[in-house]
Amino acid sequence: MFNRFLASIGIGSAKIDTLLEKARYAPGEEVRGIVKMQGGNVEQRIETIQLSVMTEYIRESNDSKITQHGEIGRYHVSAPFTLQAGENREVPFSFQLPHQTPLTIGRAPVWVKTELAVIGGVDPGDNDRIEVVPTVPMNTVLEALDLLGFRLRKAECEYSSRLGGKMPFIQELEFVPTTQFRGQLDELEAMFYPSDRELELVLQIDRRARGLSSFFAEAMDMDESFVRIRLTNEQLAAGPNALSRQLSDTIARFA
Repeated sequence: MFNRFLASIGIGSAKIDTLLEKARYAPGEEVRGIVKMQGGNVEQRIETIQLSVMTEYIRESNDSKITQHGEIGRYHVSAPFTLQAGENREVPFSFQLPHQTPLTIGRAPVWVKTELAVIGGVDPGDNDRIEVVPTVPMNTVLEALDLLGFRLRKAECEYSSRLGGKMPFIQELEFVPTTQFRGQLDELEAMFYPSDRELELVLQIDRRARGLSSFFAEAMDMDESFVRIRLTNEQLAAGPNALSRQLSDTIARFA
């Protein structure tokens, strides 16, 4: 009875360790692994094993920036079962990494959070960091921007109920022009909205102030244009050189 009480407050209860097949993934890729469990001092009823894909994003509040955790996807990988005292058990799992998972560049950590939902006890957990790299279509866009002389300055997940879609945040990749658009733009921000069939790209084009009227426009944030571009897999297959010409024409219309 005393051991059961201790387990209910987390002493001598079950322990878990999640082992992923690998540490690097692209959005949309399958994530596979196993959850290893070791029973504690008493048997415990496990309601489910839950995996969550997590990240961090910045939210402004009262003129200050706070960091919040954001859940990108949640998966239940086990039916209820009883874990006996001292028992070792492994549960395999697989799930698709959500398309909207941010890339782990700049200040955007991503991790897989594992929790055992223990009935009448403390839920043990485990966190495993992963690296999220661009998909082939995303790489094509990034290479096209590089050909146009845009250098990545910052990548950050920021709160945005308007641009985040299903998520309360969006990852913004902030570029500065170094060649072609230098002197015309202050910066260019790119946001990815990938799917299986296409890649939607949102560009925030920030024009540089030129003259008094544009100075006031910049002060009132009227110097920014949002442009949505839908890129099919066929368009992306043409390669970064062809895409850079398309992006150059688009950006030039708003520069």
